[in-house]
Amino acid sequence: MSNIKSILKFFLNHFKHIDKILPIICLSLTVFDIFLVNKMYETGVIDSSSVVTTQLTAAILGIAIAAIISFIDYKFISKMWFIYAPVAVILQLLLFTPLGRHRDDDIAWLDFGFFNIQPSEILKFVFIITLATHISKLGDKLNSPKHFLLVCAHGLFPVGLILIQGDAGSALVFLFIFICMLFMGGISWKYIVAAVAVTPPILLVVWNFVMKEHHRQRFLILFDKQMQEEERLNLYMQQYNGTIALGSGQLTGLGFDDTKSYTYTPEMYNDFVFSFIGMTLGFIGCMAVVIALALLCLKLLSNASGASDPLGKLICVGVFAMVFFHCVVNIGMVLSVVPVIGIPLPFISTGGTAMIMMHACMGLVLSVSAHKEKAKHMFYTEKD
Repeated sequence: MSNIKSILKFFLNHFKHIDKILPIICLSLTVFDIFLVNKMYETGVIDSSSVVTTQLTAAILGIAIAAIISFIDYKFISKMWFIYAPVAVILQLLLFTPLGRHRDDDIAWLDFGFFNIQPSEILKFVFIITLATHISKLGDKLNSPKHFLLVCAHGLFPVGLILIQGDAGSALVFLFIFICMLFMGGISWKYIVAAVAVTPPILLVVWNFVMKEHHRQRFLILFDKQMQEEERLNLYMQQYNGTIALGSGQLTGLGFDDTKSYTYTPEMYNDFVFSFIGMTLGFIGCMAVVIALALLCLKLLSNASGASDPLGKLICVGVFAMVFFHCVVNIGMVLSVVPVIGIPLPFISTGGTAMIMMHACMGLVLSVSAHKEKAKHMFYTEKD
């Protein structure tokens, strides 16, 4: 009986200290996503019920994982990096084996026959933890040339690995996370000035010698009206149709019954899901989603501000950077203000691995908010 009381007391203490608003926002977005995916299946946007089943399963699994992670002290998770970091890298390297599934010009998925996973989503979760651990341990030593170069190597390793894989969009996500966490870690202004100075020539080299022709065209077409007209049925078709679909809903949307008025857009259930929201739920639906995502980003920053140590702050900032970049670029793609680079909308776009790992990242932030006091730490020891 005393054991049961102790367990109940532990759970009550945990929920007493945990952030209440963050999970409400995440659960609301997840419920909306399941509703939306089901409607996409009913209206024919998605042609297989397995997508709905996968998304629902991933949502349930992700919520469970987030809850479990929230109970575990983030310091303990940080210390165990040597167990899960190699696993994440190995999964990423497996993409270059026969298990890797090609999609257009990249290799993004591991095909295990009865299920697929996207290793880059797992690597984002691991990268945030390992980089936060690295920077927090350095403290003031971060700005010494030796340690700064090591941190840069740590940060740019996954960027290079993902670029070799061919997924430029995910590589940019890692780069943005790295830059935000460097700022949070207290990078010297001297390095910032140096970075600003070398950025133009680096971009010039990347544009001329690294990017392929169709990648360059994705940027150029945003500013060339004649090219947009010429490529309406080819390169620009997805963005053009997505923008038309977004605006067709006007204020309140076409609803889910008038399917004959729907504008076809490739990947409307995934990268261009925001266009489906605008088409069916209108400006009001779009603004509701934008407000929810904005509140999520603000809450992540709030948790970063309230964290009790640099490690916790860095983890929260890393998760914020990931979510913020995904939101801005995804919505920007639909609005035709940024090129199409295959970035999903957090909690809304379909994708089982992305859904699970997004919730796992929220679990990390909840762990930071819940374990501010040593007495409430799970796996806490006096050495911590």
